Amino acid sequence: MNIKAGWNFCGKFWQVLVNPLLNRLILCFLLLSIPESGHAQEYEYQEDVTGFKEGDIIGFDQVELLKPYIPQEFWAHRHFFFFEGMQLEVGPPFRDYSNPPEFKAVTERFKGQARIGPEGSLENYTAGEPFPMGEIDCLGDPQAGSKIIWNFDLQWSGDGARGHFLYTYFDRGEQLNLYYQGNAKNIEMTGRIEPRYLEKNGGDIFKNDPKQRVLGIEVKEPFSARGLAAINYRYKAARNPPAQIKYDDTWIYQPDARRVRRFSTKERADAISGTDFSFDDLRSFSGIVPHYTWSCLGEMILMAPMNTKQRAHPYSDDVNFGPFGLSYANDRWEMRHAVLLRSVPIEPDHPYTRKDIYVDKETLTPLYSLAYDRKGELWKLIWHNHRWSEDEPEWYEGWEGVQRPRDLRVISDIIANAQTGTGNRIEFYDMHGTPFDKKGKIRRYIDIGRLSQGR
Repeated sequence: MNIKAGWNFCGKFWQVLVNPLLNRLILCFLLLSIPESGHAQEYEYQEDVTGFKEGDIIGFDQVELLKPYIPQEFWAHRHFFFFEGMQLEVGPPFRDYSNPPEFKAVTERFKGQARIGPEGSLENYTAGEPFPMGEIDCLGDPQAGSKIIWNFDLQWSGDGARGHFLYTYFDRGEQLNLYYQGNAKNIEMTGRIEPRYLEKNGGDIFKNDPKQRVLGIEVKEPFSARGLAAINYRYKAARNPPAQIKYDDTWIYQPDARRVRRFSTKERADAISGTDFSFDDLRSFSGIVPHYTWSCLGEMILMAPMNTKQRAHPYSDDVNFGPFGLSYANDRWEMRHAVLLRSVPIEPDHPYTRKDIYVDKETLTPLYSLAYDRKGELWKLIWHNHRWSEDEPEWYEGWEGVQRPRDLRVISDIIANAQTGTGNRIEFYDMHGTPFDKKGKIRRYIDIGRLSQGR
């Protein structure tokens, strides 16, 4: 799932790497785990959706119908995404994908306590949605962008994520002989809503633990990368103002050296050689929130892949993603209420001047995003597919404290480079958020010693 040997990532940080396979893993484990003035009137979308009804099939000769309901930049590059033979099914408009009652209750309990601190930081957060979306005035509240992105960063995701991944590469429609696949699990260590954690530990799994989330990953294929494994810690202190942030730590097991090495993952914005993703592009945004300024440009109705009918990796590797390998047009799409966020990096040498992210207003899952280079020209188009837990309870089971997960999950990321024609696709269609059945398993999983045990 990662990157060619010889990457030159993050300057001096990567110069210390002995085994180039380490470079491949860094992008992989960040899979799971997220201003300039703008005005809503710049983005005009029709709100009359009566022309579509559930069950309609839109073929290639009808894609003009979609134009008013997708970002203009995506439409301008539709050759990546729409193709002869596509069968786009229209799903139910504005379906209820709301969070479980347990999460809603916790949100209400702590309502009004969280606040935006200096330089876009987050203060006094315990659990639930920090800033109830229904109370945020996108254009009237100068802090609306910051509030929504913190909601995005802390959105409901159950325990985190667990499943299998496949990462593939494309160059102007040709699939390259380069892929990575393996297993990954992400655990939300704080902000938990289960009573056994919330009442005893203030939302922490382990009381006063400094970690926000932990991600573990193992690469199974190809043979040259087999056995590579890592654990990544994201800290609560990543919510602080930029000068006080504690950056991610990463421990990587090198199978050839039979040793574990530790790295501080500070630089996240540079595109990594061999891929079109940067670390912060995954899930449209997987970065550290206070490293950017955020504004809300408006609300609109969009059509997007929302609740897949397909079952790609690890269920099947025969799904039709179009001639460029970068399309969800052969799947189910739905009308959704969305908000448009603009992020502008605070670092002057950041490779982007800005990124525009379209976020589903109800679920806070990403729909589309657009990244612009230093010249202000469109560089990358990113979009996602999703899967709804309640349609298949055997895939995503409830647990003590959460009877039904009610979780709309991202299960695939696609990025297309508008300037080169290259792109990448990440599939993890079985990813769910049901936790381990015992707390001891969590303790063992997040232990760095696990990386080298039994190897």
